[in-house]
Order: sequence, then structure tokens, then C-alpha cells
Amino acid sequence: MNRITLHPGTPIRIAILAMGGQGGGVLADWIVEMAERAGWWAQTSSVPGVAQRTGATVYYLELLPESAAQAAGRSPVLAMMPTPGDVDLVVAAELMEAGRAMQRGLVTPDRTTLITSTHRSYAVAEKAAPGNGIADPNKVVDAGRAAAKRLLCFDLQQMAERAGSVISASLFGAIAGANALPFARTAFEQTIREGGVGVEASLRAFAFGFDAAAQAPADVAPIDTSRPPPQVPERAANPQAQALLDAVTRDFPAVAQPMLIAGLRRLIDFQDIAYAAEYLRTLGTLRELDERSGGANDWALTRAAARHVAVAMSYDDVIRVADLKTRGSRFARVRDEVGAKPDQLVYTTEFMHPRLEEICGALPAGLGRQLERSKAFSSFVRRHVEKGRRVRSGTLMGFLALYCAAGMRRFRRGTLRHQVETAHLRDWLARATRIAPADYALAVEVLECRRLIKGYSGTHDRGDRRFTHLMDAADQLLGRADAAATLHRLREAALADEEGQALDAQLAGLLRGPFTPLEETRRPGYAAA
Repeated sequence: MNRITLHPGTPIRIAILAMGGQGGGVLADWIVEMAERAGWWAQTSSVPGVAQRTGATVYYLELLPESAAQAAGRSPVLAMMPTPGDVDLVVAAELMEAGRAMQRGLVTPDRTTLITSTHRSYAVAEKAAPGNGIADPNKVVDAGRAAAKRLLCFDLQQMAERAGSVISASLFGAIAGANALPFARTAFEQTIREGGVGVEASLRAFAFGFDAAAQAPADVAPIDTSRPPPQVPERAANPQAQALLDAVTRDFPAVAQPMLIAGLRRLIDFQDIAYAAEYLRTLGTLRELDERSGGANDWALTRAAARHVAVAMSYDDVIRVADLKTRGSRFARVRDEVGAKPDQLVYTTEFMHPRLEEICGALPAGLGRQLERSKAFSSFVRRHVEKGRRVRSGTLMGFLALYCAAGMRRFRRGTLRHQVETAHLRDWLARATRIAPADYALAVEVLECRRLIKGYSGTHDRGDRRFTHLMDAADQLLGRADAAATLHRLREAALADEEGQALDAQLAGLLRGPFTPLEETRRPGYAAA
């Protein structure tokens, strides 16, 4: 059933594409060991590289029956690297690795079986995009349908996690279940047993992968990329949180409640319950504006504010970054990603690049303003600190330094950064509130523009410069029939163009008076706040 066709004297050619920590080498070794036990000639080689996410490796295998070598009267010479158009089986440990295999020409419709996991490890370009840069996975699936002779596509990472194993085991099972190699299931399982490490968990993951491949439909279904909204719970963990939950269900429309719940959870995690209560009070004003229209616009203003106000209030400061880097869940995730064994030590090196703004922003407001104005202090920071520091958060001193910085959360409301962000938030919401009675759709677009600001340091500054220009544009667009559509178009240009050239071109023709390009615009310093 769809087994790879053996041609006399021609080896089976297999390419495995995997990222660091996914066990691509283990999978390749398993295949080689299984083939050699069956009396085949087998060879594996690897071509390491630095891909768009982390170290990615192409493992290449060639398998040849002993009978073929005997017929030739000599030992076979097997290749070290895959040749485009000449690969029988491609196994990808992640969906975009499957796309990379197709780009390299390793997948062809006349011979190649393509087995890939549907889970994603986002590329740097996807994470760094100003807006939602996540690529559409169904484009890879569509390409696989056209490029491969046979495509098998399912979430093998989830199967491995369910079994308490790693993805190499579920991939091995998928190869067996797809009947892609001329070996019985027992040969696959015996190879895992002889490995002697994590045997039971690996066999469970193997079985999940085997069943998924054996029962796979002829046509791969599209990947569901929808995100279900957060559930609105009936009860909260403590009385204070319950009071917030009651306020959401009592005072806000049902269509906005899931996002409000997500916002409350985010802000309680960021600061505390009192801070989350401030969030609900802030949303109350915009809800009242919506109520005046009787909800005729499907509460778009409240829904947009529920999302973007929560993000704006949970800004990334030094305290937040230190908090995230010292959480036990992060250390556990890092260990899981690198595949560390229980008796192995894992040290994470954090690259810290605090600028003058981050240092002053973490200080009490008065002291922060004073030091920001100090030329001597500014010179000292730029000379000794802004070059960057590497902190090993797994060591005692490194962890304590970050832990103490995270502990400053109780003083966050008195910091200069908090005052700056609060003033920025109030100005943004005041603009939306002022515009809403005259142009409801434009007010919603003003709220949506907050998508431009994210991250910290230079990333935050670049987004803030774009945001400032769009707020100026909103003021000048007010009163025009196409105001909301025009601001939407400007926002999309700002999100799509990292350099800001497309936005500059549109703004230059739109704004009245002198225009300063984005790269020449700087956010007012904290001292001016």
C-alpha cells in the first residue's frame, strides 16, 4: 500500500529535516539500525545549518538491500547529500521544514512521500513582524498536495507530548504506519526497544504516529487556524477576583466578555487584582459610549478597547522581562526544548541590553527624570551598560539579580516608566472618546492602531513613532467621509512595512503642514513626560 518502489541497484533515499532538540539524529539512527539488522546496507549523513528559527539539520539516508550489492559484485557507494528530484521519502519534524524541503526541490510528484507534523515553531521574521506575521500553514499544505506523490500531515508533536516522549518517536511511527519502508512494524518496535532509553514512552508515541498514518485519509484536510475565544468562568479563585468576574458579566455585553476575561487574567499576572480593577473602570467609559448607540455597532468600541487597553497596561518594562525570565515554567520549557535529561544541568544565557530609557524608567519617577537629564549619567550608561551584558540566569548570582529586579513589581506604580505609559494611555483613550460621538468607526480605528506598539527597547520605539504619526493623521481625518477607511489603510501600511517607507509616502500626501519622516522622529524623552 503506497510503499516506496524498489528499483534494482538503486537505494531508497530519505531526507529528514528537523530543528535542534527534535531528535532528527535519533530518528535517522533508528532507521539505519533497523535496516542493518535486516541485512541492508545503510548510511546516514547530516548537513547542519542555521535556519530561520534555530539550528536546522538535514539528515540524509540511503538504504540498499544486500542482494543488490551482491548482484553488482561490489560494495555500494552511497551518496552523502540529497539531490533535488531524487528523494523517495521526506520526513519533516515541523510544518515549515516541509516547506523548506519543497523549496529545495526534494519533494517531487512522481516519487516522493512527504510526512510532516502540522505544529509550528515560529520563524524570527514571523515574531518580529510589526503586526501579525504568522504565515498561513495551509499554503504549505496546498503546496505539499501538488508537490508530493503522497502527503501525510498531522500533529505529531502533540502525539509525542501525549505519550510523554519526543517527536522522533511519533515520526518513526508515522513512517511505519504509512508503509513507506519495506520493514514490518515489529522491526520498528524492536529498534526502539534495543535503544534502551525511554522505551515505553517512545513506544506509546510510535503507536500514536502509526495509527494516524495508517488511518490517514487520501486527501489532507485544511489546518484549522481559528482561535476559540476564552471561556467566561462561573467562579473565580478568590473573592476579589470573583467581584471582577461579577462586574464583567453584569456590566458588559456578552460579545465583549471573553476578551475582558483574557485582559483581567493578563493584568493580574502583570501586576495585581487592584490593577485589573483599574482596567475595568477604564473600559467603563467606552462601554457607556457604546450604550448610547444601543449596541448598534456590535459593541465594536468596547471589544477593541478590551483587547488593546489590556495590552497597553501590561507594557514590557525591565520588571516584566526579569519576571518572565525567572519563572519556573520558563526553565521547564527550556529544558523540554533542548531535550535535557533529569540528571543534566541546563544554563541559559540572557543577553541584556538596557538603554538609558529602561534604566531611568525602572527608577522612582523623580529620580528617573533627574538622571535622564544628567549628561554625566547618560554618558556613563552609554559607555558601560548599553554595550550589552550576558547574564546566566541558571547561576545563583545571575538568578538573584533578575529575581530582585522582578521583585520591584510592588513599586511599579511609582516608577517613571509607569507614569509615561499611563500618560500615553490616557491621551490615546481621550482621543478615541473625543472622536467617537462624531465618527464611531474612526474611533474604533484609533483604538486598533495600538497594535503598532509592542515589545520593548528599539522595537517599542519604532512602533511608537508609527503610532504617533497615525494619531496625528486621525486628528486631521476627522470630518472626512472616508476617515476610518483611510486610517485603516495607513495602519495596514505601517504594519506591513518594517522600514516605514510606504507609510511615509502615504502620510506625506495626506498630512497638512511640515512632515517628519519616521526615521527622524523620536518619542519624547521620559524627562518630558
